[in-house]
Amino acid sequence: MELRHLRYFQVLGETLNFTRAAERLHIAQPPLSRQIQQLEDELGVLLLERGRPLRLTAAGRFFYEHSNRVLEQLGKVCDNTRRIGLGHKTWLGIGFAPSTLYGVLPQLIRRLRSNGTLELELGLSEMTTLQQVEALKAGRIDIGFGRIHIDDPAIVQKVLTEDRLVVALPAGHPLLGQPVSLAQLADEPFVLYPANPRPSYADHVIALFSARGLNLKIAQWTNELQTAIGLVGAGIGITLVPASVQVLHRDDIGFCPLLEAEATSPIILSRRIGEPSPGLTHCLHLIAQLRSEICLLYTSPSPRDS
Repeated sequence: MELRHLRYFQVLGETLNFTRAAERLHIAQPPLSRQIQQLEDELGVLLLERGRPLRLTAAGRFFYEHSNRVLEQLGKVCDNTRRIGLGHKTWLGIGFAPSTLYGVLPQLIRRLRSNGTLELELGLSEMTTLQQVEALKAGRIDIGFGRIHIDDPAIVQKVLTEDRLVVALPAGHPLLGQPVSLAQLADEPFVLYPANPRPSYADHVIALFSARGLNLKIAQWTNELQTAIGLVGAGIGITLVPASVQVLHRDDIGFCPLLEAEATSPIILSRRIGEPSPGLTHCLHLIAQLRSEICLLYTSPSPRDS
């Protein structure tokens, strides 16, 4: 299937007339009929009821609606590609681990989208820290927000903040309602994430227990934070999550703080070594602003103290 097949069918679907469609496409009617026949042959279904008047079949209506969306999206991609290539727009690719969306990252994205001085086209990609490093080196993204340290000579990493870890427990669990220790949790079945690729946040959790001579009882591996939370709610086990994830309100789970203050998970910024692009420079400036605002928020005296 070629792009022209979609464009020819789009016009034919609008006009429902081979003659008028051929005129709009500036081609003769017989070649248009052959192209539509080729499209039907490739799909293995009839898209048109060839009577008077010409009608779309159920499959034709479905294909018409969805191919229009594809062409519309392709048009936007081509337009933005031209604008970026001509310097009218700046592309900024951002990779992020899912758990970082519960922190300051949404605020950063909002500010990037509302920027008035630099027209940005944001590309957002969900990926682990390891995948971010590979995407950075390949040029697919410009900046990443992850959870683990990765030593790579082509990449600069910086810890933005340390998230305290909390334990997610199924509703009704006897440990709910009190701070708990890692030693207490080592006796519980664990849901660990992500399973792949490694190293990952899961290795960070395993290391926290191993440093204290504790072994985890892994009941289930999964690749997604949300899946891990769902499995906890189902009673499969417990899991450790960054404290920022507590904004999730579910009736089937609860959260408890850990007694170990050093049990944290960093949010790590990763980028390529070298001179940053205008879009990345602007992004780094906004990150510095957000960090200053957060520090001010936590260090400013309350009205009662002043």
